[in-house]
Amino acid sequence: MIKQGAALVEVMTEAVETRMAKDATSDGLVRLAQERLRAGAAWLKPMRSAALKRFSEIGFPTTKDEEWRFTNVGPIARIAFAFAADNAIRLPAQQIRCFTFPGLACHQLVFVNGRLAPHLSLISGATLPAGVKIMPLEKALELDRKLIEPHFARYPIEQQDAFTCLNSAFIEDGALIIVPKGVVLDQPIHLLNVATAGDDGGGGGAPIMTHPRNLIVANRDSQVTVIEHYVSLDDATYLTNAATDVVVGENAHVEHYFLEQESPKAFNISTLRIHQQRDSRSTSHSVLLGGKLVRNNVHTVLGGEGCDCLINGLYVGSDSQHMDNHMRVEHAQPHGDSRQFYKGILNDRSSAVFSGRIIVHPGAQKTDAKQTNKNLLLSEEAHVDTKPQLEIYADDVKCTHGATIGQLDEEAIFYLRARGLGIDAARSLLIHAFAGESLDRMGIPSIREYLDKLLLARLPGGTILEQVLG
Repeated sequence: MIKQGAALVEVMTEAVETRMAKDATSDGLVRLAQERLRAGAAWLKPMRSAALKRFSEIGFPTTKDEEWRFTNVGPIARIAFAFAADNAIRLPAQQIRCFTFPGLACHQLVFVNGRLAPHLSLISGATLPAGVKIMPLEKALELDRKLIEPHFARYPIEQQDAFTCLNSAFIEDGALIIVPKGVVLDQPIHLLNVATAGDDGGGGGAPIMTHPRNLIVANRDSQVTVIEHYVSLDDATYLTNAATDVVVGENAHVEHYFLEQESPKAFNISTLRIHQQRDSRSTSHSVLLGGKLVRNNVHTVLGGEGCDCLINGLYVGSDSQHMDNHMRVEHAQPHGDSRQFYKGILNDRSSAVFSGRIIVHPGAQKTDAKQTNKNLLLSEEAHVDTKPQLEIYADDVKCTHGATIGQLDEEAIFYLRARGLGIDAARSLLIHAFAGESLDRMGIPSIREYLDKLLLARLPGGTILEQVLG
């Protein structure tokens, strides 16, 4: 009884200390944001002030919040993050070469600790169709208020969570991509975000934070592919809190890749919001490989009749990584098709969350929606919480959802070993095949090849398997 009482006191004490740390960190962020409000475009200040006020009211989420029930952000809230130095670290080009894709020509914007690195960025004017804009958001905020403001106003501050409020309050840089009516952009746009402690890049010794903000607008009958890529050059602790808004015009197609391969001590919170118009198509691919705590939010609204949406993802965790995936697809108009396919591979003491929600609004008849989450647990200590959901307010629809959690098939391993493969190579082959379905849905072979090599490097016996696969 005494032991139970002591344990309860310990838990209560830890909870109070965490709450105090979170309050102190929240107050520090508010003060820091208030200082930053004096800089930047004047027209943004009301939005930034409203976002800051909202954050100060709601604070960081806790596990008592339904949307964060399985993810504790206490490790983030307890750290007093600072901004990186204003001057971007001048990295040599060879340091980021390993983060490019074999044989794929891209337009590229590179950000180092949240700051544009012009010497590493390349926008090829010779191959860029007339009217296309690919530029740093910091510059665009001063030049294109009428173009940007309506899209930022699409999501009311009072409906945003703590992290998107922080992103709006600290908004400074990122990418603006505008594709005019009828333009098909052949080359993908690579937004490479590099984090490094470096010699000049720290926040006065404190872990740094960045808040990238991207806006992608594909006008009617246009097509564009954007690769949002987060990497690190060392094992530093830092926070990336990104928000990307995508507008897909009538009969347009946007293919978006979110690739996360960061420091094992990093925190990454990302929010992708897609709004589709009539007969448009959106494709979202997410691959989570790095980070200590990662939260991947994808919210798609099929706002026009005849829209098509694919949300495809793969998360691979090891050690004590935690990866949280929150999907929400809203069918607001009739004849919409959506597909969600997410797969997880978890080893050691890693954990993951999949929360997928399909909402069919009144009047969205003839909706066809499918949601699937499959998880492979490679150890007894790995853990996943999966929560597929349907919320339907129309009566002429076809909606399905499902989730599976399992382990490697021992009979399949035996079969492969009987044909000459070692135990590690046999296990790796089965894991590779499980992940391969997610990679196969990606439309660009160079990206599939790049991710396949990263996956093989993480598998026991992956080198042997790579030789076997040729």
